[in-house]
Amino acid sequence: MWRDSETEIDYLDYGYIVDIMTDTINDKKLLPSCIGLYGDWGSGKSSLMHMCIKKLKGQNDDTVCLLFNGWLYESYDDAKTAILSSILDGIKENRTLQGTALEIIRALYQSVDKFKLIKDGIKFGMDLALTGGIGSIANLTMKSVIKKSKKALGEIDEEAVIKDIKEKLDYKELREDIKEFREKFAQLVEESGIEKLVIFVDELDRCSPNTILDTLEAMRLFLFDGKVAFVIGADERHVSYAIKTKFKDIQGINMDIGKEYQEKLIQYPIRIPSMNKAETEFYILCLLAENELDQQGFGDLLSYLQTKRTERPLEFSVDMAALKGYDDRIATKLNESLILSKQLSGILSSGLNGNPRQCKRFLNTLDMRQKMAKFKSITLNSQILAKIMEVEYFNPSLFRKMVELLGQNSLNTELKALESETELGLKALIPWKDDLWVRQWIKIKPPLGDEDLTEYFYFMRSSVDDKTLVDIQKMSEQAKKIFDGLVKHSDRILREAKKNVDKLSLMDQAQILEGLYNDLLSDEKYVNDKFKFFISWGVLNEQLQITTLSYFEDIQGDKLTISMMPFVESFYTECKDKSRCKEIMRRWAEENNKISNEIQKLLD
Repeated sequence: MWRDSETEIDYLDYGYIVDIMTDTINDKKLLPSCIGLYGDWGSGKSSLMHMCIKKLKGQNDDTVCLLFNGWLYESYDDAKTAILSSILDGIKENRTLQGTALEIIRALYQSVDKFKLIKDGIKFGMDLALTGGIGSIANLTMKSVIKKSKKALGEIDEEAVIKDIKEKLDYKELREDIKEFREKFAQLVEESGIEKLVIFVDELDRCSPNTILDTLEAMRLFLFDGKVAFVIGADERHVSYAIKTKFKDIQGINMDIGKEYQEKLIQYPIRIPSMNKAETEFYILCLLAENELDQQGFGDLLSYLQTKRTERPLEFSVDMAALKGYDDRIATKLNESLILSKQLSGILSSGLNGNPRQCKRFLNTLDMRQKMAKFKSITLNSQILAKIMEVEYFNPSLFRKMVELLGQNSLNTELKALESETELGLKALIPWKDDLWVRQWIKIKPPLGDEDLTEYFYFMRSSVDDKTLVDIQKMSEQAKKIFDGLVKHSDRILREAKKNVDKLSLMDQAQILEGLYNDLLSDEKYVNDKFKFFISWGVLNEQLQITTLSYFEDIQGDKLTISMMPFVESFYTECKDKSRCKEIMRRWAEENNKISNEIQKLLD
């Protein structure tokens, strides 16, 4: 199995991205600078940051690199002062401070404490003004502030107090304090012998909108010094969403506040590309080889393959000839891994949008199930298991039908019919015969029609048994946010999701639909809003429609209501497979007299 975390090993030939980052940081003319390392969840942002840190440290001992994980400070009341303190802590840990430098950093720590106290004071509003404003608050504890305010609470004009607070905070001492902080920090960098200070901010897109904005605003305090650079690793869509949420009241013609804010702060955006089929194949092979070979052997092989890759960077692919050219023994040892990487690359690159972390999680699940089988003295063919798992991941409705057919001892007959060009004898799997994804999947070797699949499904039964929960961990961060919004019945999230559904992987689309369906079934009676959002998502494209129709097979007509019929109509209007949809709707009408007239009107 493989660690689900960052690495300093470049499996994906993303060294050029690291080079771009380091060159930008090392260009003194561009400092102070802020680089945005943009990519989806699991695209490799953290790994690239660690590679960049390693390269920068190897270039110059006077370059100080600090890594700030925004998510670790999610629970802090004030993320802004948290990052300020962390930066000071990092400098203190990386430099032996004496004399003037030591005095300066002590003063800076006091400034951060004051900022924190001010922040606390703002939370209490009137409390701050009643104690003399910002000029005196530094000498007071919060308890004394609250105590004094309570005594005079009934003697004040609230609006006047708020105005006073804003004046004192926005225009007087706070501005002076910020200016002084900047000056002292620049002096600290100079006195401590730091030639370049590079601050890497990771996991920012996992934070709440408030934490994201606090972090971005804290960064602005440092982007004035010619020795400072920031690198932000995030999904820019999440950052944009946080900014829009924070400044939702700002209106403007053709103004995208999320985009404009980021462009103002982040001068050099770098976007991580999704892996294509060839890159996915290479990545999977590297992961499998890492498990098969010892550390030295894998390191040598990776160096060899990366060298060969530079010869044909846009056309490179690993085959048996390339492995034999390196070492016949290793080629023999990795033969199965090579076959598996080629088998998986096509569907995983498209179904997972070329996401490295999702590929790694797929392989971890595959490896875990094989190990479980070995503990029971059973050997599972990795290629067969992987092929079934692809259905489990990307087509849950087909997977459930396969489980059902296995229990009826008719799965092999149906699969052989689906695998044949004539499709003679195909019955239960007819709804999927024209599905483009299924047509691609069924052609992948090995064929399954003649295989005994009982043991394979036995070790996948946790997936089979769990019909009430969707595996949230399989979703990308973007899909999780969409799913969370849809189960909360947010029309705004639904509108945005409709626009961007094609940007989600097939697995994300299927997982969201499955989650909405399971949410619908979680109540004894179907809830109107839950049905609406389930249908609204299930109608968006042909692939989702096919899956939705399979769910329709299990929906009980007597649980449907008249108020749900407009959603049924909207689905029927857009559905490509109207004949199958009609059959299901007629069954619903037979099961529920209350909706029979509405369905009949629709079918007529």
